[in-house]
Amino acid sequence: GASSIALFARVAGGIYTKAADVGADLVGKVEAGIDEDDPHNPAVIADNVGDNVGDVAGMGADLFESFIGSLIGAATLGKNDPTLLALPLWLGAAGLIGSFIG
Repeated sequence: GASSIALFARVAGGIYTKAADVGADLVGKVEAGIDEDDPHNPAVIADNVGDNVGDVAGMGADLFESFIGSLIGAATLGKNDPTLLALPLWLGAAGLIGSFIG
């Protein structure tokens, strides 16, 4: 399940990046006749934002997938003892609550 969610997050970030890049290219090269990364092209800002969104979505998806995989792996190691089985989940919940608090 977590791998599917991470896959769709990566794809969504890539789509956003590509859409911003194509928009900047069309406005700059085709309509205005200026370079792709020329500061006079207002779509360059959207292109840079798109690149950042794609990077953040990709890294966030990788982090999420790794976190869930480590939780499942740790819970699998403690499968014979209910306390050890629940410990990784409790630690993950404590981290989540701690991140909400700040």
